[in-house]
Amino acid sequence: MTRLIFAALAALAATAGAAAQTLLDLKGTWSGPWRTVIYGANPHHPGSAPAADKPRIRDITFTCEFEGQDGRLVWGKCWSDPARKEPFAGTAAADGKTVTGADMDGSLTFTLAAPDRMEACYMHTGLGPTRSIVASCGTLRRAGR
Repeated sequence: MTRLIFAALAALAATAGAAAQTLLDLKGTWSGPWRTVIYGANPHHPGSAPAADKPRIRDITFTCEFEGQDGRLVWGKCWSDPARKEPFAGTAAADGKTVTGADMDGSLTFTLAAPDRMEACYMHTGLGPTRSIVASCGTLRRAGR
């Protein structure tokens, strides 16, 4: 009986481990509305920079194109203005639903909610060249599906 229980637990663990490594094919263009809070200004959030103690709230359309994928590793470009596409690189967590990555000056987190829909957030600190501070989240949907 002990051997049967051990064998069942081993089979369950192997199945769970394999499932944890499964990541959908993310390649394609994902886009959707985002809400942003920003201190200062940068190329994705132009305008006059208000005083450092007054943030601006902006609604934007954010797009990410996942150009490549190798297992849990992904890469591509993201933008709010097609003339200012920034490269990003990311990796998926073992849960197969969470992708964490970075672009030229900030970090991205994607959480798959459905095969063609993900919740995503972006942030960067005021340490970059623009000295702006940004936090933004929204829903991205895969185009053409």
